[in-house]
Amino acid sequence: MSSKTRTAWLFLAPMLVTLLIVAAWPLGRTIWFSFTDANLNDMGAARFVGLENYFGEYGLFANPNHTEGFWLSDWGISILNTLQFSLVSVLLETMFGLGVALLLNQEFKGRALVRAAVLVPWAIPTIVSAKMWGWMLHDQFGVINAILQGWGLIDAKVAWTADPQYALWTVVVVDVWKTTPFMALLILAALQTLPKDCYEAAHVDGVHPLRVFWSVTLPLIRPALMVAVIFRLLDALRVFDLIYVLTSNNNSTMSMSGFVRREMVDNGYMGYGSAASTALFLIIGLATVVYMRLGRMKLSEDA
Repeated sequence: MSSKTRTAWLFLAPMLVTLLIVAAWPLGRTIWFSFTDANLNDMGAARFVGLENYFGEYGLFANPNHTEGFWLSDWGISILNTLQFSLVSVLLETMFGLGVALLLNQEFKGRALVRAAVLVPWAIPTIVSAKMWGWMLHDQFGVINAILQGWGLIDAKVAWTADPQYALWTVVVVDVWKTTPFMALLILAALQTLPKDCYEAAHVDGVHPLRVFWSVTLPLIRPALMVAVIFRLLDALRVFDLIYVLTSNNNSTMSMSGFVRREMVDNGYMGYGSAASTALFLIIGLATVVYMRLGRMKLSEDA
């Protein structure tokens, strides 16, 4: 081993040890618990049950009462809720973030102030913004219902966070409001690095701005856009706090992380909850691999 390699390992050692302590060890313990019937009230009596928590009679991927399909079980509902929330929120945040970034990339008076103001929703802690929106969306005293009734858009007050018909999409709206600035910031950083000569040439040639966007801007910022989307997708797939604060984690909005918390903390089923946590980890990992593979193929085709 060369001296450079030994030096590199020496500098990497503290980071690797830290990762082992804060990530690898807890993850390994969680995976191990998923193969047991550990209970929070008596961890010492845990027994090895193999894949029972996953595919047993009452496992995650089994039919719990033999009358409903898997997607109607609590775990199946939480997967569907999480996927719907993640896909819709990330799509809207990417679209709105791109629009805001394009606007903030233009030269206008007071641009620095507007950039700072746009970041305010993202800077507010999630719990704080969720409580704030919870008060505004209150079915009896909330300002949202008062405004919509004043404009004649609704006839009666709506329980936005309690009615299963609206609850999940209300959470999506709040998440889009809060996280769009994050997407805009990442996309704006990519726009700032684009060469100016391409746009000057297009302006001289009289190319329509929309065509310039599709043919020049979008291909050049695609790698940065992919990074922004994967960051948001990973964050959305493990969503918990926003949903829990706004809707108390009822079945119509319960996410996979919310399901894990309920089984581990509320019910005390450490083994079953660990199995759900491991499944969540694998689902997020699979989504990442698939997205990165598709993104790499797209970039190769463009090249």
